[in-house]
Amino acid sequence: MGVNPADQTLIEWFLAQGSRFWLGDLTLVTDRMNSPDGINLLTNATNLLAGAVLAPVTFLFGAPTSFAALVAGNLAGTALGWYLLFARGFGLHRAASAAAGALCGFAPAMMSQSNSHTHITMQWLLPPIVYCLLRLTRAQTPIRTGLALGALITAQFFGGQEVLFFAAMTLGLFTVGYALFDRDLVRRAARPVLLGLGVAAGLAVTLLAYPLWVEFKGPQSVPNGPFSPEYFSADLASYAKFSPLSWAGRNGDGGNYAPNATEMNTFLGIPLLIMAAACVGYLWRHPAVRASAIVGVLMAWLSLGPTVIVSGEQTGFPALYGLLHGLPVIDGALPSRFALTLLPLIATVLALALDAALRAGGVVRYALPAATAVALLPLLPLPLDTVHRPVVPTFFSAGHWKTCVRTGGVLVPVPLPTPTDPEPLRWATAADVAFGVPEGFFIGPYGGEGKASIGVYPQPTAALLGEVRRTGVVPQVTAEGRRLAQADVGHWNASCITLGPTVHRDELKATLDLLYGPGERVADVWVWRVKP
Repeated sequence: MGVNPADQTLIEWFLAQGSRFWLGDLTLVTDRMNSPDGINLLTNATNLLAGAVLAPVTFLFGAPTSFAALVAGNLAGTALGWYLLFARGFGLHRAASAAAGALCGFAPAMMSQSNSHTHITMQWLLPPIVYCLLRLTRAQTPIRTGLALGALITAQFFGGQEVLFFAAMTLGLFTVGYALFDRDLVRRAARPVLLGLGVAAGLAVTLLAYPLWVEFKGPQSVPNGPFSPEYFSADLASYAKFSPLSWAGRNGDGGNYAPNATEMNTFLGIPLLIMAAACVGYLWRHPAVRASAIVGVLMAWLSLGPTVIVSGEQTGFPALYGLLHGLPVIDGALPSRFALTLLPLIATVLALALDAALRAGGVVRYALPAATAVALLPLLPLPLDTVHRPVVPTFFSAGHWKTCVRTGGVLVPVPLPTPTDPEPLRWATAADVAFGVPEGFFIGPYGGEGKASIGVYPQPTAALLGEVRRTGVVPQVTAEGRRLAQADVGHWNASCITLGPTVHRDELKATLDLLYGPGERVADVWVWRVKP
């Protein structure tokens, strides 16, 4: 990916780790990164479900192929899921359902998040979740439907917790809003809905009790989110802008209105905003339209963060998120991502309005579909930027690593992977994460007072090697330096050290020779075996 390649490296590592599910590796805290302490997989965007589902692709063709399949599959799967829900679940016109599904799957926000945030774009389980709720309102097998709903919630938990949180919040508010406008449905459906939700909750709590304990209280868990809500707040003006990732915004200035290129969650454009408002007015009497409109306004308001920003300027005006800021769980959700919930809400309104228009006569039968096309065509997605990456050393891709570290052991790659440069994680990924590495790119409890941090503080030898890589200067190595180097290897419980392709490689080799003695060439890397 041309945008956010570091996260791609991390997600590929997670996909390889997730594939180990079929090898009997069911741990939720793994020491395959940040050895020996390890990382809590549930406090990180690990995509465990995707890793398990795509394991055959990973084993046969490698995690990068699984990553490419996941990026495209999430978009297509989300669009198809919403289309089927609208067309079959709600019985709406196929053309209306197709337009709504396309918006849900390929909107600018989804394209932006596709820059390596696969845990956010993995939304294809949401339509089945909504379908289960729809069946409950129709009193269709509430116990069996509740069991299916509980299973889907559990699956989505391991696929993308943030998406599950947004979905639960949106559906909860939508249900309250809908109930206010359709009291008859409440009386008819209350009993089966409550029964089904009780069954779903019972199953989900049973299945997720231990994972939730691990995430919030287990080893390497964190008490807070590591990202600033002030930085990841939506600019109010961005709602009227076109994303640089869409056809209409390719030459515009939309990128200036987002925290970064992966968080363009609000770029709907004026035509779609007008179209959505017109559809709300057209079907205002419909309870689902009213509920969608109200919840959409609330979610847009939440996306603005603690205080309202307009065209990059802080207004000082407090926004709704300020009431939630600092609360457990919510603290981990980035404010601008609340805007992602607008896609299915607007899509619902569009689908209902288009369905009504296409089944009606007169001018509206042609005017509304034409207006929808005008609103959606500017959002047609552009191809995502890509760049070439360095080739993974043959030492790792061809299995030579087995000559210096046992499966499950620890190998120290030089340079060591860090949040700013996680490239060596690709080397472990090429070996299907069969060994652990120190440091890495992850969320862990290494901030002040055990708060969340990105990455871990380096050991002395790691800091020394990082300085050599930065400056290209071979340091004076003393007996104390060699003692610290041996102590760090012992701390990492490492079997060997490898030097792969990197800047200032000769200087790094000279430094490692001074620290650990002469290295040996194996395939295309240098290796230092740790003496017992």
